[in-house]
Amino acid sequence: MENGYYKAIVKDTTLFIQERLADSLNYYRVIWALGGKNVYYFLTDLDGGRLQTLPIAFNVKTGLWYNNPESAIRHFPQMDETSINDQALPWKHRQYTFNTSCYSCHVSQLNNNFDLASNTYQTNWNEAGINCETCHGPGSEHIKAARIAEKRGVTLTDMKLITTTNFTPEQHNASCAPCHAKMRPITPSYLPGDRYFDNYDLITLENNDFYPDGRDLGENYTMTGWHMNTCTKKSEMHCVTCHTSSGRYRYKSDDLTTANKACTTCHTDKEANYEAHTHHALGENSIKCVDCHMPQTQFGHMVRSDHSFRPPMPKASIEFNSPNACNICHTDKDAQWSQQHLLKWKKDNGYQENTLDAARLLVDARTGKWKNKEATLNAISTNKYGEVYTTSYLRLLTSLNDTIKKQAIYNALLSEFPLVRSAAAEALNGFTDSKTKKFLLKAAQDDIRLVRLASAVPLTQFDISLFQPEEQAIVDSVINEYTHSLVTRTDDWSAHYNLGNFYQNTRQIDNAIASFNNASKLAPEIIQPLVNSSYLLSVTGQSNEAKLKLEQALKAEPLNEAVNFNYGLLMAELKQMDIAENALRNVLKANNSNASAAYNLAIIVSAYNLTEACELSCIAYESEPEQAKYGYSYAYFLAQTGMNSKAIKVLKDEIKSHPEYASSVFLLINIYEAKGNVQQAIYVCENAISNNSFNEQITNELNAKLEQLKGQL
Repeated sequence: MENGYYKAIVKDTTLFIQERLADSLNYYRVIWALGGKNVYYFLTDLDGGRLQTLPIAFNVKTGLWYNNPESAIRHFPQMDETSINDQALPWKHRQYTFNTSCYSCHVSQLNNNFDLASNTYQTNWNEAGINCETCHGPGSEHIKAARIAEKRGVTLTDMKLITTTNFTPEQHNASCAPCHAKMRPITPSYLPGDRYFDNYDLITLENNDFYPDGRDLGENYTMTGWHMNTCTKKSEMHCVTCHTSSGRYRYKSDDLTTANKACTTCHTDKEANYEAHTHHALGENSIKCVDCHMPQTQFGHMVRSDHSFRPPMPKASIEFNSPNACNICHTDKDAQWSQQHLLKWKKDNGYQENTLDAARLLVDARTGKWKNKEATLNAISTNKYGEVYTTSYLRLLTSLNDTIKKQAIYNALLSEFPLVRSAAAEALNGFTDSKTKKFLLKAAQDDIRLVRLASAVPLTQFDISLFQPEEQAIVDSVINEYTHSLVTRTDDWSAHYNLGNFYQNTRQIDNAIASFNNASKLAPEIIQPLVNSSYLLSVTGQSNEAKLKLEQALKAEPLNEAVNFNYGLLMAELKQMDIAENALRNVLKANNSNASAAYNLAIIVSAYNLTEACELSCIAYESEPEQAKYGYSYAYFLAQTGMNSKAIKVLKDEIKSHPEYASSVFLLINIYEAKGNVQQAIYVCENAISNNSFNEQITNELNAKLEQLKGQL
């Protein structure tokens, strides 16, 4: 029962988890147990009414205790096509807080009763597990009506319940998806029968929790895979087709005919030609349809099934290291072996290529390289690879700084799929032309709430004077709906952080600071709201308050690049140069090509070390040559250290690249003049005047300088 520093022990019939640390021995009382099918998780009570998932769990099937946070470590595919270990979270992290992260899927009729002012919970629920009312709504009126009917001796016709018998496939799926999806709630509550996208946003393959080919990397996010399932598009199949309302699988059987019935009801030809289709012998332990089309993977000691129903794709395993059904069974073989068998069976007739092509475009978009942007934009316009990939591409378009993307986004806004329309509306953020305004106003009136909400932020980018009164009413309505949706979960720090960003972007500074403060109250170790609030405090003249925010962030992440950069600039503004210098040096330790940090540090150290100032300004210049001030400062420090020839070369290049940057022109004139090369200085001056790159004031200064130089001849 031991696992590392943790041990499950029983004291006076009560289960405790013992935690042994270097300087203490702690005991946490188990007050609730969750699960039981695969795993038992245990909850203890912490300060503020927090119900925390304890660090060790019990695997029902193996009979072993294990470290739960460590079981959640996984490798994320990285931009450079390598992978790194995702670090295990501390067991007291909010992601393991039941009230915050996992409450709504494990008990029924829960109220977390969170109070933001005191940052406390008084959580309660009606029943452990999922009860009837979860799917059928409150039962009190049903009981009342039944008693009246019984008393009168009549048949109860109106059940006073949500009746799922007449649900559409979409309604059935929507009833299950709140717990079986990687999603974001946009309303505080959901009733079965409601439309899913009126209540939730769905995370798709833009997120690294999915392999590029759409397989789950860790948790089983059924709804995303389900939307990639062609069977759902071609039939009336829904969750309750294969599962009971309680979630049990209807076709769990050792009898092959029964076990396959979920599939063979439609795919009769595959049943009639079992061995030809599967290339496995028909016998007592024959593989089932789900073995190949719903392969099971294990993560965190939980067994999950892929719900995209796609066939095995060993090529995807070879290219993206994702799981495939063949090698889940044949663990002693590799994906190349599986692929060779497909070729031998003539099963690889190109069916994998469609997924591989879509996945390659996704990798391109995830990395922001956009080598194949035309193909990606065409895939968006035509929905070539289905709604999940289209949505994923749209959400990644923010890194494509090219107006060529607009037409594809417009096309996507006409999609039949709400998820695609919502992603398209978000992708128009930053465009403020009349055509975009027309599309966004249409999205703001969409029948689906998720689409309407997606239009809110892009609409705030427009000048208010561009809207007619009736249009402004639409904008006001959708912004009101959007801001309420952000704080659906008042105990979620990111909800307040996102609201703060919205207020900041719409120049509601006091509201933004208040929202960032709420986020920091809930998660004091998260640096983003601290950095954002410090910036707003600084620009509104509250420098000391800004300093305190950044120092709080530094305690959480002492070497964080963004925190040190903001702290360095603020300390320089407050004339505390030693502290500013140290912070900016920390920035360059984290990122030695941070041009802005190198530039500002060069200015600070130039007071006592011109050689280092020259080296630092060179870093800024080489890291961001498109910034004219970096080239100018590099040339300036070169000249200060006596390297005039090199300074002249840099300035000539700068004037060629940035002819409008007057400081470089004047510096070059001054260097020539100081060297006694007045004629060359006159040439630079006359050339600058003739280029007409400057305003009247600069031009007048150049003319005055020219007269002065001519007077020296």
